[in-house]
Amino acid sequence: MTPNPALGVVYHWLGGLASGSFYVPYRFVRRWSWETYWLVGGIFSWIIAPWLIAFFLTRSLGAVLAATPGKTIFWCYFFGLLWGIGGLTFGLTMRYLGLSLGMAIVMGLCATFGTLMPPIFSGTFVSQVVETTSGRVILTGIAICLVGIAIAGLAGVYKERAMPPEEQKKAIEEFDLKKGFVIAVISGIMSACFAYGLAAGDPIKALTIQHGTPVLWQGLPVLIVVLLGGFTTNFIWTVSLNIRNRSGHEYLSSELPVVVTFKDPGGPQPIEDTALNGPTTSVLTHTPAALMRETVQVPLLRNYLLCALAGVTWYMQFFFYTMGETQMGAYKFSSWTLHMASIVIFSTLWGVGLKEWKGAGRTAIRLLITGLAVLLGSTLIIGYGNYLATLPGAH
Repeated sequence: MTPNPALGVVYHWLGGLASGSFYVPYRFVRRWSWETYWLVGGIFSWIIAPWLIAFFLTRSLGAVLAATPGKTIFWCYFFGLLWGIGGLTFGLTMRYLGLSLGMAIVMGLCATFGTLMPPIFSGTFVSQVVETTSGRVILTGIAICLVGIAIAGLAGVYKERAMPPEEQKKAIEEFDLKKGFVIAVISGIMSACFAYGLAAGDPIKALTIQHGTPVLWQGLPVLIVVLLGGFTTNFIWTVSLNIRNRSGHEYLSSELPVVVTFKDPGGPQPIEDTALNGPTTSVLTHTPAALMRETVQVPLLRNYLLCALAGVTWYMQFFFYTMGETQMGAYKFSSWTLHMASIVIFSTLWGVGLKEWKGAGRTAIRLLITGLAVLLGSTLIIGYGNYLATLPGAH
């Protein structure tokens, strides 16, 4: 298949839109703790959607996975496991550095490591990237993307300064630069492991193509294995919270007893908090909320449907990611930066639409617009670099 970088960029934008949008349905879940709706949505994200979509769009799925070398399965699963840890430590980063500074550091590290490490380890970084015009253009786009993330982070800092004094105190009461930076590095590197898992799945892609799967869908069987690793991490964490907070009954209860403790996510974490799809401070330090003094109905069916919608939407980010990767040619490693930039763009736009930036001040808004413009420009530059690689005699 002839690469089409322009189409690849569009696919990555769609993936970023899905990632930036998936948390919106969770905002309407009622009378469930975070750990309950996160696990229900995760089952759709990491188990149901990957298997169903791969089953219908690929060929001989079972035979492909059965024929995959155990070493390949292990590394895909293992990197998925580490990626899950990265998402969880993302919340601790927010706790010690604050939302804006923490997000900028983690996203920057995740974009850098997730993009550059695969070609470095494969031994193609110098020959195919540094020594080629198209590769240098892509590197320029990656650098501009990091600048855009930094500007967006600075906009968040100014936004936090515009908060009422009591909110500012709450946001920084546990600020610890040294501890926060260490955790941010761990989170950024671990979160980048998803890209490593996809790269480790190249043998699975080759096998599924041999069985007749169209090139466009070759990454879908890989997602099954990588996401299973992520599911393992999140399952252990959410079930432990169910046990600790005694919230396991919520999966089946259609009403709450007269006196019960629960955390109503009527006002869930901001969209910006979920760019790496991990819990935030309120989750990592989660304790049940106030006592209810009357019996209340739980919209059980609606909660499950909303979680299913959120989960499938979350999965679609990597569905489009794998499609976009097939269009990037020899520089498919650049897909990760495109994905990160698109996530920041669309999650921020959702935050604006949901009035999370209301009252942030002119300086914050100007920086935000500048950051988004820079990020958008970086995706176009990376796409152009990939386009140059498709031209005859490209070097």
